[in-house]
Amino acid sequence: MDHGEDFGAWMGDEGAEADHRSEEQWALIAGYVRHAANKIGPDLPLCLPGEPQECGHGARQHALVWAVALKAAAQHMIEQAAPAPAHAAYASGPLYERRLAELRATESRSDAGG
Repeated sequence: MDHGEDFGAWMGDEGAEADHRSEEQWALIAGYVRHAANKIGPDLPLCLPGEPQECGHGARQHALVWAVALKAAAQHMIEQAAPAPAHAAYASGPLYERRLAELRATESRSDAGG
């Protein structure tokens, strides 16, 4: 399982404190994302024995890695479902960016107490 070990060498650990979720919250999120990735993607392991402690990576890293698997599976699904490459490009580009902006705006409002 690729845990993105090369990221530290590429970028360093900057921004590691950007989110204030606990290890338990990250573990729950990682499980949900892994489950979603399994629903649409190729056969991913439902659970890694001893995860996250056994491999030495924390729950936050597992949430990130499973989110990458989910994003890749979603992109593959977009490419398979699109009737033409231009449709896939539109869905993966402008349509995706609009949805991402909506999610960020919703998160921003909830962080501000609104």
